[in-house]
Amino acid sequence: MQGWQLKTLGEIAEVQSGGTPLRSHKEYWSGGISWYSSGELNEMFTKESEDLITLKGLEESNAKLFPKGSLLIGMYDTAALKMSILDRDAAFNQAIAGVKPNENIDLRFVLYAINSRKIEILDQRRGVRQKNLSLSKIKNIKLPIPSLSEQKRIVAIVDNAFEGIDRAIANTKKNLTNARELFESYLNSIFTQKGNGWVERQLKDVCFQITDGKHGDCGNEADSGYFFLSAKDVKQDRLNYKGARQITKKDFEETHRRTRLEPGDVLITNSGTIGRTAIAPEDERTYKTTFQKSVAILKPNKELINSEFCRYSLMAHLSEMVAISAGTAQKNLLLRDIRVHRFYLPETVYEQKRIAAKLDEFCQEIQRLEAIYKQKLAALNELKQSILQKAFTGELTADTANQVAKKAEETIAA
Repeated sequence: MQGWQLKTLGEIAEVQSGGTPLRSHKEYWSGGISWYSSGELNEMFTKESEDLITLKGLEESNAKLFPKGSLLIGMYDTAALKMSILDRDAAFNQAIAGVKPNENIDLRFVLYAINSRKIEILDQRRGVRQKNLSLSKIKNIKLPIPSLSEQKRIVAIVDNAFEGIDRAIANTKKNLTNARELFESYLNSIFTQKGNGWVERQLKDVCFQITDGKHGDCGNEADSGYFFLSAKDVKQDRLNYKGARQITKKDFEETHRRTRLEPGDVLITNSGTIGRTAIAPEDERTYKTTFQKSVAILKPNKELINSEFCRYSLMAHLSEMVAISAGTAQKNLLLRDIRVHRFYLPETVYEQKRIAAKLDEFCQEIQRLEAIYKQKLAALNELKQSILQKAFTGELTADTANQVAKKAEETIAA
């Protein structure tokens, strides 16, 4: 592209990481200087920071004060490339790279340019438990840079196109939220209205056993066929074996004596992201599966309670169970609280099955709607990427952007 130059971010701007004043020094905190962590980089412009530091905290730490208009880029645990432009003078932590404004560079142009190369940049992340971008990699991001006037022209066109797409995205997200809330409302109505013939019970009254997984670790053995699942493997109402840990037969047999998973057992995550539920399926893997302590296993007495009804009841009463649960850094559902949890249920298993079937049907319709809305969100985000691709290959015009924005309206209307 004529007049454009390929430059690294470090060549066109000053780029530095931040720092964190010692939390043990109270005089460093609750001052008048905004201080951001990477989790707060969620929108184009920053909002009020969650923390404030003092001038003393700034001066006696690696934190740096950057001016309003600076670009902040998240470096740690970068599942998504998080960026925001400062709406005020502020400091930030070591998980953020700050890019100072430059009179020849429009940092909104830089933000858009980086987003156009997002996949390529994220491929440079390194780390085992947590994928990070180093400061040097941030500085070495290569960007096509035109004249300042051309940067501003492109930013104006992209802003205009994104306005319509972002509106469509917001509407779709609202519809997705409404769908989820509709199911929660229906679920709660079932368990709060309580029909005739409902009786109060504790979970321990209707389950043969309520336990959790191993309080310790097991030895890994690839392709052993014996699975050691944790809370992360309970998702979307089922057990997810993709990437699940496999362990030695000896360790499995030792832990299995505690859990003895069988088809129809009800599972609920009791630490970390608590409240995700599933039912053990009729599957040969079920008999070769055990759990870490982050999953509780309920063995329903099928003469007293239907497994699906039990799972829906746990979902409906989760908030009150969490309210009485204990935890320090994170909430936990304690086994003793699960066992004595009181709830109402129809006295007959036949009626429980009928209600569970209605909930299944309603849940499937909500999941169908969610799938549609998620597809629309993906399509809208692809439209944004297509605009960015055109912008940084010299193909973007106002007419092109308007055509894409019109397509966004058609996507949301479909």
